[in-house]
Amino acid sequence: MVWKRLRAAGASVLVAGLLAGCAGDGGTGGQAADGPLKVVGPFEVHSIDPATSGGFFTRLQVAETLVEASTDGALQPGLATGWETSEDRLTWRFTIRPDALFHDGTAVTAEAVKAALETARSKESPLADVPVKAVTADGGTVTVELTKPFAPLAAVLAHTSTQILAPASYGPDRAVTEVIGSGPYRVERLQQPSGIELTAFEQWQGEKPVIREVTYQAVGRAESRALMAESGQADVTFGMDPVSLQRLQQNEGVEIEAVTLPRSILLKANAGHEILGDLHVRQALSTALDRKSMAEALLRDPEMAATQLFPPSLQDWHQESLDPLAHDAEAAKALLAEAGWTPGADGVLVRDGRRFEVSLRTFPDRPELPVLATAVQAALREVGIVVDVRIGNSSEIPAAHQDGTLELALFTRNFALVPDPLVTLAGDFAPEGSDWGAMGWNNPELTAALNDLARGADGQAAEDGRETAARILHTELPVIPVAWYRQSAIVNDRVEGLELDPLERSWRISELSWAQK
Repeated sequence: MVWKRLRAAGASVLVAGLLAGCAGDGGTGGQAADGPLKVVGPFEVHSIDPATSGGFFTRLQVAETLVEASTDGALQPGLATGWETSEDRLTWRFTIRPDALFHDGTAVTAEAVKAALETARSKESPLADVPVKAVTADGGTVTVELTKPFAPLAAVLAHTSTQILAPASYGPDRAVTEVIGSGPYRVERLQQPSGIELTAFEQWQGEKPVIREVTYQAVGRAESRALMAESGQADVTFGMDPVSLQRLQQNEGVEIEAVTLPRSILLKANAGHEILGDLHVRQALSTALDRKSMAEALLRDPEMAATQLFPPSLQDWHQESLDPLAHDAEAAKALLAEAGWTPGADGVLVRDGRRFEVSLRTFPDRPELPVLATAVQAALREVGIVVDVRIGNSSEIPAAHQDGTLELALFTRNFALVPDPLVTLAGDFAPEGSDWGAMGWNNPELTAALNDLARGADGQAAEDGRETAARILHTELPVIPVAWYRQSAIVNDRVEGLELDPLERSWRISELSWAQK
C-alpha cells in the first residue's frame, strides 16, 4: 500500500457562520473538555442490519467479526483467537475469545456466534455463497463444515456482514432491532439516518480507548463537510472532494491523511444490451476515455488514472504484463465504425436508423463521481455517442440491474472488503452477473480460474489463475476501469494517531487521542 501524509501549511479563511460552533483545541488525553470526538462523513445510516449497513458498526468498532485483517490484508484473530482446518479442508474450527462480553453484559458464546453466522448466511452476505454444510457450536468452539473446499473462508468471516451481535439484537424473525456488539465502543444513541453517538465499553477486554465519546454525523454536501473540517466543527472528516482537499492543504489547523485503496472507479456496461453487448463498442468506450486528463483535472491526482482493473495496491492481482488502457479517440471511432456505426448529420452515430444514445447512472455519495460522469459524457460525445447522465441514489444502480433497464453506471468498487479479493471477484463476475459487477456477460474460462483459486490453488498455479482472470477482464471489459482511488481524511490538529485502513474495515477510533498542549 502507498501511504501519504500531507502537512497543511499557511492560513485559511474561516467561514464566519461556522466559527460560533467551532470546537475547542481539545485536552491532554482522555475526553476533551469540549465534548466528544466528532466524525463527519457522506454516508447515511439507512440500516442497522450487518448485511446492509455498509460496515458502519465495524468501522466504528462497535461490532466485531470472527476474523480481523491487518492493513496489508493479512488475516488476524478477531472474536476468534485462532482457527484450524482439517486435512481435507472441509472442516474449519474457530476458538472464541474467552470471557468476551456483549455490550448488554451477556457472554459471547459459541451458540451466539453460530446464530449470528446462520443469520448472515440467510441474507445478502458473501457467506451465503460459501458451500457451507453445517455450522455447529461446542463449548468455546464454532465449527464450519463445507461441502467442498473453499480456501478463503476465513477471509469471508472478516466481512462486515458476518459481524457477531448479541442474541438480544434480533427480533423473532431474526431482523436486527438493536446493535449490541462486543467492540471497544457501544451505541449510546442512534438517530437514523443522520447520526450515531458512541461511548467506550467499560468491560472491553483489550486496550481501553483514550477517547471515551464519539459522534458520527452524515453530511451530504461535500462543500458543507469541507467547511466543517475547516472551521473545526469536525475532528475527522471523510469523503472530501478534490477541490476542497486542495484548498484545505493551506489550512494550518488540519492535516490530510491519505492512503491508496484496493478500490477502482468503474464504468459498468450492460453486455446484454443491444448496443453495449458488442465487444468492439465496449473497447471503443474505454479507448475514448482520457483517463490521465480526468485524474489530473478532476481528481487532482494523475497517479490515479487507471491502466487496468486492479490498482497496484492489490499486488497479487495487478499485472504489469498487461498493455495499459490508453486514450485514442481515432481508434475509438474506428472500432465503432467496425461495429457498423456511422456519423449522422449532427455527428451522432447512427446504425440501422438508431442513434447511439445511452443513459449513465451514478450518485453523489462519493463527490468525484458526478464530475467524472460529466467528463465521461463529454469524452463519448467526442466520438459520436450521446450519454444522458442521471444522478440519483446509489440504490438505483442495483435496482436497474435487477429490472434490466441499466445501460451504463459509474461507481466505485472495493475489491478487498473481504480481505481476499477472490471472494468479491467470484461474486461480481459470476455467470449470472451481479449488481456491482457484470451484467449480461460471463466467461467460462474466468469462472474456471476463480473456482480453481477458491479450491485452494497455490504457488505458481495461483499466480497463473490471477493472471488469467486479470487478462480476461482487461480484454472483454464487462466493467471499464476509469480511475483508481485514494482515500483521504481531514484531521484536526487537536487529534493524534489516525492511520487510515486501506481495506476500509475500521476507522481505528480506539487508537486516537487528544493532542498534548
